[in-house]
Amino acid sequence: MNPRPTRRSWLYGGVAAAAAIAGIGGAVWHRRADGGAERLDGAFWSQRFERPEGGELVFETMKGRPLLINFWATWCPPCIEEMPMIDAFFRENASNGWQVVGLAIDQPSAVRKFLGKTPVSYPIGLAGLQGTELVKGLGNTAGGLPFSVVADAAGTIAARKMGKIEPADLQTWRRA
Repeated sequence: MNPRPTRRSWLYGGVAAAAAIAGIGGAVWHRRADGGAERLDGAFWSQRFERPEGGELVFETMKGRPLLINFWATWCPPCIEEMPMIDAFFRENASNGWQVVGLAIDQPSAVRKFLGKTPVSYPIGLAGLQGTELVKGLGNTAGGLPFSVVADAAGTIAARKMGKIEPADLQTWRRA
């Protein structure tokens, strides 16, 4: 028997360690996915973002009502695919107090060009690199897109979703 580890054993050990880390990370993410009664703090509500059409998107004005924040980019196919569904959700639920905000983590010129061809009725903010930090601060440490966060009227995080939103997600969130 060879007491020295072979290249294959190192490979298997590395794969096993990566799987263990991924499993732990997934468990932590799953536990945090329900929000865990975290509240959006004053730093969150004080944020402002330029809007593609001009003016500012001011989070402070959104306090006190349920809020869906969707982080997206023009170069992200699942982001683009979910936008019509998010827009329909906004139009159907705005009269019930729901707010929807899209924060584009992208170049302002690309966002303006995209929205010129594919407009949405919910407000969009140009988040750029600031949006990347916000995504991480809201629990998406990998920074992947699309990423959505739902907060109730009290500002408590009710849900987080990494990946494309499905109709069942919106139905569940609407009832939350």
